[in-house]
Amino acid sequence: MTQNENLTEVLNDLIRINNDRIAGYERAVDETKDLDVDLKAIFHKMASDSRAYSAELTKEVVNYGGDPATGTTNSGKIYRVWMDIKATFSGKDRQAVLENCEFGEDAAQKAYEEALASDAEMPATIRQLITEQKASLLTAHDLIKQYRDMHKTVNTAVNS
Repeated sequence: MTQNENLTEVLNDLIRINNDRIAGYERAVDETKDLDVDLKAIFHKMASDSRAYSAELTKEVVNYGGDPATGTTNSGKIYRVWMDIKATFSGKDRQAVLENCEFGEDAAQKAYEEALASDAEMPATIRQLITEQKASLLTAHDLIKQYRDMHKTVNTAVNS
């Protein structure tokens, strides 16, 4: 595999994980109750952010002569099936939706860490792009975790 092929494969992996995030947050919007407008707004923004990240990565893949990925990861497809099964048995409550989103955010962080640690030769501009996207995704992860923890605390207080 050539240097450019290695780099485009790393970038395509990140495109796929962003496509997973888009699909996951679109599903989260659908599963969130109409009263949870705060979550719906956050989920729409996170899907929009991933569309922007994917577009930036796609541009770089094309610049390096590669074919940009258009699908999602196999693990993302399996995870969405699992989410459907879980929702069937546990309901689509706020806590379950937030836990599913956090799981997806963990997967995104792992993908970005693997990209930065890969042995593909990466120009400084690409490394900077990936680092910036990873930092933004970490902020999103922390926000989801904060909402999940807040909801758990409120539920515990109400049910005590």
